[in-house]
Amino acid sequence: MKSNEESFERVNTDKLKENLEKFVPYNEQEETDKRIMLKYLKDFDDVLTRQNEYGHFTSSAFILNKERTKLLMIYHKIYNSWAWTGGHSDGDNDLLYVAMKEAKEETGIKNVRPISEDIYSIEIVTVDGHEKRGKYVGSHVHLNVTYLLEADENEEIHIKEDENSGVKWFPINEVVKVSSEPWVCDRVYTKIIDKMKRDGIVKNN
Repeated sequence: MKSNEESFERVNTDKLKENLEKFVPYNEQEETDKRIMLKYLKDFDDVLTRQNEYGHFTSSAFILNKERTKLLMIYHKIYNSWAWTGGHSDGDNDLLYVAMKEAKEETGIKNVRPISEDIYSIEIVTVDGHEKRGKYVGSHVHLNVTYLLEADENEEIHIKEDENSGVKWFPINEVVKVSSEPWVCDRVYTKIIDKMKRDGIVKNN
């Protein structure tokens, strides 16, 4: 748990703004989304909470095994698809902390570490209206940042019953095959895998 002093800092978006400003886009999608995210930070004062019903920041993770050959995924109940881990910032401006917290909660993994503390990917993801815990949530966008994490694939994993119904390690080359979300698969997962190959994080085969 973070201290009350640290909790107070969470309402400040300076750290997030700084991290986004130094982020180097990989393609036109990231250039566009970076510009829009920085505009959101300038124009709104509640982009770190779900009180902004138009759009808010979320943080996701690509969890790799130590050999960098597999990715840990969850079967998401809302999207009915194998997916990365992640969640809402809910007022926390330390989005790496959010990504690591969500990774642990959603997979049962107790030990994860960042491969890098820098944002690895950004994407604005649309979310259709849906019911959550008996309440309707209107359509909106997630201003998402993604981090690369590492975990031991031999560590025990388990589902988070209220959010997912499966947790499983997949070979990197199967990730795009098991996702049933075409846009996320084409625009996000494929992009991140291509970037990791370019950067030598995973093998190019």
